[in-house]
Amino acid sequence: MVSAVIVAAGQGTRMGPGVDKLFLEVAGRPVVAHTWAQFDAAGCVDEIVLVVREGMRGAFEELARQHGFRKPHRFVLGGKERQDSVWNGLATLSLQTEIVVIQDGARPCADEALIAATIAAARRTGAAVAAQRVTDTIKESDGGTRITRNVDRARLWSVQTPQTFRVEVIRRALAAVRERGLHVTDDTAACEWIGQPVELVEGITPNPKVTTPADLPYIEWLMRGGGD
Repeated sequence: MVSAVIVAAGQGTRMGPGVDKLFLEVAGRPVVAHTWAQFDAAGCVDEIVLVVREGMRGAFEELARQHGFRKPHRFVLGGKERQDSVWNGLATLSLQTEIVVIQDGARPCADEALIAATIAAARRTGAAVAAQRVTDTIKESDGGTRITRNVDRARLWSVQTPQTFRVEVIRRALAAVRERGLHVTDDTAACEWIGQPVELVEGITPNPKVTTPADLPYIEWLMRGGGD
């Protein structure tokens, strides 16, 4: 069985005060509704767990009604940090779950082909992540104003979501991080702490995340077929 955990409990502070980026409309739907729709339609996913902020369950239930989402789903309250929210989501998975796909609610363009590719890679390796090769020239700076050195981009990848795991692997990795009191910004970083190999799954199409207001027009363009 394959379960998806959609992490939708963040505050999105870079959008500005009082703005919930997940509910900003893009291409006729809230951002998070597009994300949910991708997983609702994906035949390779059996159930969905949505990790939400306190007081937001009603808003998500209304999304399900408005957009006709039919796949089995449940809600769980998020934690203080993203890794805590993921941990809470893992705790509610069905006992039959073997593979878990973890997805940012604010990353609405991950299609079924990418989801399925990370699932296949996780079955092989234990852990997998959607990623794209870095194409920009990268410079390092020690103070933020002057270049210190050039960084070889040939070995650099930008990692995204979905991040997909055998359930026992990600539970063990996050447990190790929690025991050490560490803070990690994504789930594959937890795997690094336990020496778990993570397979890179190269995305063919753009897979941006809504972080600032400037991201919305680009994602709108992609949603309306501009990336085809």
